[in-house]
Amino acid sequence: MGLFVTFEGPEGSGKTTQIRLLGEWLRARGYDVLVTREPGGTAIGDRIRDILLDPAHTEMYPEAEVFLFSAARAQLVREVIRPHLARGGLVLCDRYADSTLAYQGYGRGLDLKRLEAITEFATGGLRPDVIIYLDLPVEEGLARRQRARGGEWNRLDAEQLVFHRRVREGYLQMAAAEPHRWLVLDARQPIDSLQQAIRKRLAERLQLPA
Repeated sequence: MGLFVTFEGPEGSGKTTQIRLLGEWLRARGYDVLVTREPGGTAIGDRIRDILLDPAHTEMYPEAEVFLFSAARAQLVREVIRPHLARGGLVLCDRYADSTLAYQGYGRGLDLKRLEAITEFATGGLRPDVIIYLDLPVEEGLARRQRARGGEWNRLDAEQLVFHRRVREGYLQMAAAEPHRWLVLDARQPIDSLQQAIRKRLAERLQLPA
């Protein structure tokens, strides 16, 4: 069985850059690395992503949002992630199930136990081995996002600051509850410093020199 690593954090935290650098480092050491994302990563998941992030869909209820994210996740796990892990590969995923707990649970206020049950069903119980959380103050993350996208927002970006603050607090609570699985890093650090910290955690897990 391979290793499943997920990256969490607000938009603008640098997840995409860190995943790319980590993937290059691991491939250079002979690992079969798959990089994917949520929602998306499959043809079906990408269609669902368009619906979920479309800023025009302001009428979407939180419960519908949960099931759409879970549907995309179920497809990704079965079509892409599990087969790669079964071949002994490494999977790096930009967001996963903890996003649902953070955004729809802590952010939207939906019952966490119910969300955990839905996620368990959608993923068949597949949990990441390592979770990298790139932490960033809410205002800074949104400002970075706006600059990167030229002022464009998706449906979740456009939520009020209080929502994003609840999401961040949810992530920090989950990380504090399972420090053996989570690595929390300050995303304001230089890119190279963040990457070295991430490589160190993976090197320990894979018994590699950092």
